Amino acid sequence: MQEEAVIVFDFETTGSSPKMGDRPIEVGAVRIENRMIVDTFQSLMNPGFTITSFIESITGIGNDMLLNAPPCEEVMEQFAAFIGTTPLVAHNASFDRQFLDSELEQLNLYPENAMACSMLISRRIFPNAPNHKLRTLIEYCGLANNDVFHRALEDAEKTGHLWITMCDTIYETYGLEKISFPLMQQLEKIKKVKVEAFFERKVVEQKNSMLHLWS
Repeated sequence: MQEEAVIVFDFETTGSSPKMGDRPIEVGAVRIENRMIVDTFQSLMNPGFTITSFIESITGIGNDMLLNAPPCEEVMEQFAAFIGTTPLVAHNASFDRQFLDSELEQLNLYPENAMACSMLISRRIFPNAPNHKLRTLIEYCGLANNDVFHRALEDAEKTGHLWITMCDTIYETYGLEKISFPLMQQLEKIKKVKVEAFFERKVVEQKNSMLHLWS
């Protein structure tokens, strides 16, 4: 089975919207190549203001931990170098993408990385899961679980293992030899009732492509 390198990332933040002044307080990411995590990135970051007790209760990250953390600008410059132009994955990707774009725009950086949402894709691959929250999917798929969530690197690692499992499931169920990133992006937008037909078409296309190469 072939698949492209991807970087799975996650932010912990001061709130839900950078348009309301919220900023990241931690970023975590894993690089996946050949169905294995080959590199990681993690850092706390100081948003420049105190965080609420509510955010601390969710993440376990307190103001004392952020006091001596590097500023967002420093961390995000390093993170931009880490991701380069590699395709990106996040669980509930629209949330993380808005913070990525907002922070990098402040550095006059405008990332054009392709992006896929593991939550949307999981709805097509695991339609019978009780729900498609990260914790539920980790348990549903029987993946290793230390019961630590809402820390950036932990969530990125778990989402990375979920991504690998989803690719494995597609291969085992439909026999696709090449699971491209654009294919996964297309899958996000397919209606659930059309998923079977989508994969049947992709299998035929792949076989025809191989026959053309051999002829």
